Amino acid sequence: MAVRNGRTVRDLRRGNRTAVLQRLYFDGPMSRFALAPATGLSAASISNVVADLVADHLVEEAGTVESDGGRPRTLLRVAPAGGHMIGVDVGETRVRVELFDLTLTELARTERPLEHHGYDVEVVVGHIRDGIAEVLAATDITPEQLLGVGIGVPGIVARTSGVGAVVHGQTIGWDAVPLESLLRSTGELPDSVPYFIDNGARTLGQAELWFGAGRGCRNAVVVLFGSGIGACLVTEDVEYGRPLEWGHLTARVRGRRCRCGALGCLEAYAGAEALLERWREEGGRPPEGVDEESALTAMLGAAYPGGGDGNGSDREADPVALAVLEEAAEYVGAGLSDLINLFQPERILIGGWAGLQLGPRLLPAVRRYADAYALRHPAERVSIDLGELGPDAVTVGAAILPLAEFFARGGQRGNRGQLREG
Repeated sequence: MAVRNGRTVRDLRRGNRTAVLQRLYFDGPMSRFALAPATGLSAASISNVVADLVADHLVEEAGTVESDGGRPRTLLRVAPAGGHMIGVDVGETRVRVELFDLTLTELARTERPLEHHGYDVEVVVGHIRDGIAEVLAATDITPEQLLGVGIGVPGIVARTSGVGAVVHGQTIGWDAVPLESLLRSTGELPDSVPYFIDNGARTLGQAELWFGAGRGCRNAVVVLFGSGIGACLVTEDVEYGRPLEWGHLTARVRGRRCRCGALGCLEAYAGAEALLERWREEGGRPPEGVDEESALTAMLGAAYPGGGDGNGSDREADPVALAVLEEAAEYVGAGLSDLINLFQPERILIGGWAGLQLGPRLLPAVRRYADAYALRHPAERVSIDLGELGPDAVTVGAAILPLAEFFARGGQRGNRGQLREG
């Protein structure tokens, strides 16, 4: 049945369910009385929509609140057991897999290292497959209960008809890897469970936008520092944000060769892998036989032996490590100034495992350099801070991808078929 503006009654019903679910999700618990003005729906519509959502086990009662002169009003919230999602972070040193309920409470997790095999496609696919099986086995959740599996990966993700998500990860040696069809071919999940594969910086940005330091922001840039560097532009008019290959911005003409093959990329001066290489090249002694995260921790400890806690240290700072990190802060600040001039964001948020390690020590210098290199007007209106969600932000953001689609469908499971397109 059609209604005005070409929308059907089904469209309106789905939109009303979406409005109620999202309001309860972000601002609940709330009463039916409070939901009406908050969503713009009539009291009668709220009553009908809530009844439907309760019947679908997506909304449940959460106590009462006193009213002005009347009976206490029942509070409503999104039911945690109403659905489940898996988030996967294909990171530089490990593959992390986490299972969440509908409120993004973690129910189970597992991690598998990548150091010895790098980004071998078969190894990564196997880690994802086995990780999904492990987190499901740790709970009583069946594959059929999943709303989907979100996966954050390095590189550019394109979607091709009949193939699904294809990853172009030049820095990790992935040339048009059909990751979605490879995962589907493992048979770990039924065809009804969709995969949502996207750039890791984009999933990080989505997490910070929903739950972290970007919440309530209309225009932000979230940057991810790990072995390499990525970024995501989050705006009101771009769903989930726009991934930016910021790490491959040319920071120095005819400069150091980046792992992507080009010369002078920002990543070649400020990514964790490059920082450790530069420390070694200049005569420093990075620890042997440890993973990259531990090596970067050692580099920070060598450069700043006092640890920034005010207690001092008997050891002298390693001048090579200190010089490399201080120069990296200038490169990062200059790179952020380009983002400021181009996009004029309200906030820039720094995340990723390396960003969270480096940020507390280098952030003051990064802000200084960003301000010095950027145009004055946009620089005066941007804040540069660390993200709030820690090292799990990519997996949380990946899990948000199926959750966001579920909400957009009014809390109804879609018939996605085997491969997602477009």
